[in-house]
Amino acid sequence: MNIAVVGTGYVGLVTGTCLAETGNTVICVDINEEKVKKMKEGVVPIYEPHLDVLFHRNIKAGRLSFTTNLADAIEKASIIFLALPTPPGEDGSADLSYILGVANDLGKIIKDYKVIVDKSTVPVGTADKVREAVAKNAKVPFDIVSNPEFLREGFAVDDFLKPDRVVIGASSDKARKTMEELYKPYVRQGNPIIFMDEKSAELTKYAANAFLATKITFMNEIANLCEKVGADVDMVRIGIGSDDRIGKRFLFPGIGYGGSCFPKDVQALAKSAAEVSYDFSILTSVMEVNEKQKTIIIPKIKTYFKDNLKGKHFALWGLAFKPDTDDIREAPALYVIDELLAAGATVTAYDPEAMENVKKLLGGNIKFAADQYETLQNADALIIATEWSLFRTPDFDKVSSLLKNKVIFDGRNLYSLEQMKQLSYYYCSIGREVVK
Repeated sequence: MNIAVVGTGYVGLVTGTCLAETGNTVICVDINEEKVKKMKEGVVPIYEPHLDVLFHRNIKAGRLSFTTNLADAIEKASIIFLALPTPPGEDGSADLSYILGVANDLGKIIKDYKVIVDKSTVPVGTADKVREAVAKNAKVPFDIVSNPEFLREGFAVDDFLKPDRVVIGASSDKARKTMEELYKPYVRQGNPIIFMDEKSAELTKYAANAFLATKITFMNEIANLCEKVGADVDMVRIGIGSDDRIGKRFLFPGIGYGGSCFPKDVQALAKSAAEVSYDFSILTSVMEVNEKQKTIIIPKIKTYFKDNLKGKHFALWGLAFKPDTDDIREAPALYVIDELLAAGATVTAYDPEAMENVKKLLGGNIKFAADQYETLQNADALIIATEWSLFRTPDFDKVSSLLKNKVIFDGRNLYSLEQMKQLSYYYCSIGREVVK
């Protein structure tokens, strides 16, 4: 099939590249001329494991190309994916201006039947708005489809090529058949393509992310309670995770969730509920708890240093909101850094992929190291904010020799309490006893 993907952000680029991988001819559109120029030169603008291999292979094969010209991109395309940003407004609602702007343009330039697909995460009712925007100027038939993405950063390529399920909201049989044909190569092992109406598809994405955010937040609340009553959250996690009604995933406590999806989608779902006079109170609690959780390690640090962080220097491992990505949107590490700087401390940080993004954001407010060990020089303590694999088994002899004090504040519970006792560290984690 000939496919156009409008928007080359995280979702758009992964979608376009993976669609090309199964033999489709895909042209990706973006208004950023410099970005398009670099992609044409073979530069992948985001970090996502395995994406670069597919990206270069499909460019070389002539199946993946890039342009800034929307009309050229959609001329031969039978399917047009809209993978545009939907940033939260001041009131928490999703900003649909990018999507509706392109929809308005599409109505003016389509010359034959197209299936126009909302791939972005959008509120319930967006398909109707897109349909109306296209119809204002369209002189040919078209269909609007809602096809939400369920891509995990760090696993997005596998998630697209081998999806748990494909959700498609469509009203017409023609659109359903077109989308079924497109996705058949990705579900050969029998995972379902689930057809439904557009509004249900739109809500499915928000419901999935809100549920997972709630699960994470519940476990963080349990961790906080464990500290109060002397229980071990790791044992509780194993105990409840073995119940197949609950499952083992998303039960690891930490310093809150971040990223481009969970914070925005929980907020947008709560706003959508409020617009129809429904008080989605559990989501309000999830947002409030997560906001506090991002800096829950700060009081622990202040307690150890007797409420005086002025002049103290901290090593920070991890800046991305999660491992295997360079995404720093709503990353807990940034909130921790802000609190430390406000208290008069200094920070040297290391992250395998996210440092350039943080440099653009914070400039010279903190220092950056060439590797994880360089951060430790003259540091009063180590703080762990992201659970990158390379942080899980460090050379503790080297760590001990470089730190001023053998002190670790671990926001991701990477190390066992027994190991920290044997190594004689002061070790403070989430939901477990403090090793002194």
